[in-house]
Amino acid sequence: MKQIRKKSAALPNQPRVHKVTFMLNNEEQKVVDRYLSKYKITNKSRWYRETILSHILKTLEEDYPTLFNENEMRR
Repeated sequence: MKQIRKKSAALPNQPRVHKVTFMLNNEEQKVVDRYLSKYKITNKSRWYRETILSHILKTLEEDYPTLFNENEMRR
């Protein structure tokens, strides 16, 4: 039987060794707590990691180089 690995699971040959720390103000923390509670998210670290990385990957995908700039393509 094939084992399905979750996409954010650390791979044995790629352990997570880089610590990232940031701070939130009271309102930001309330918003995050409300979201995590509403969607029953229990692994906060995984959620932050997936959310940040998905945003980065989406942005990089949208910013790919093109042969023409945006104004030239709209003509």
